[in-house]
Amino acid sequence: MNVTIHLVRHAQGFHNLSYENESIPDPLLTDFGKKQCANVRNNFHSHEKLTCLVSSPMRRTIYTGLYSFGPYDPASAMPVEDDKGDGLLPVIAIPELQEVSDSPCDTGSAVPVLAKEFGSRVDFSRVPDGWTDKVSSESPWEPRVGKLEARARTARLFLRELAAKSGKEEVHIAAVTHGGFLHFLTDDWHGIEPNRATGWENCEYRSYRFVDPSGQDPGALLQETEESWKARLGDKRRLGEEEQAELRRMHQRELAR
Repeated sequence: MNVTIHLVRHAQGFHNLSYENESIPDPLLTDFGKKQCANVRNNFHSHEKLTCLVSSPMRRTIYTGLYSFGPYDPASAMPVEDDKGDGLLPVIAIPELQEVSDSPCDTGSAVPVLAKEFGSRVDFSRVPDGWTDKVSSESPWEPRVGKLEARARTARLFLRELAAKSGKEEVHIAAVTHGGFLHFLTDDWHGIEPNRATGWENCEYRSYRFVDPSGQDPGALLQETEESWKARLGDKRRLGEEEQAELRRMHQRELAR
């Protein structure tokens, strides 16, 4: 089975506009963010190959997925119910893909609220009631390094299982998540500039494959495809394991402060 995971950072949200806006709970996309999604819709290279669409349960990631990949009404440019049977809806909400911090902007909404907003376009069956608790020491969603690594592993295993259940020989999954969490998900810490939490731009997408295509790797580790790497970085060499490990230690020390 040939599996490609297209990882996407959400489009610009209102919290991205200023530090003060990080106090907005579960913010929506800006108009510019919607234009970023339109750019993905127009330029993404594998729309016809997509098998399914998954997302963090945050509003900005769900809307990024719907605007970028899901069915929509060209007249209103709004996401609509899937009436074509193309299999991309409902979006599968994966709580493990939520953002790292416990700031209001990185804390999600209750499932009943989200279900009322998105209706049948999103499957929230995997999202537990306590997924918004990011401050309790007993919560798996608390932003501690060990817990973040654990949920990154759970998310990768779920993606691998989802691909296997498709029954197809070639599987392409679009997964929309967050800048900070993407480094835990990919274990790639390259490109984070000073005073920034991520090396990913809003609405940037990169393509990955499982390091072990046989599906036996207990961590379901991912590696960026050669095509994706060259498209954004040309002939720049990839970092070695020791270099990545040092970057990981450095950035995780910052997170632990």
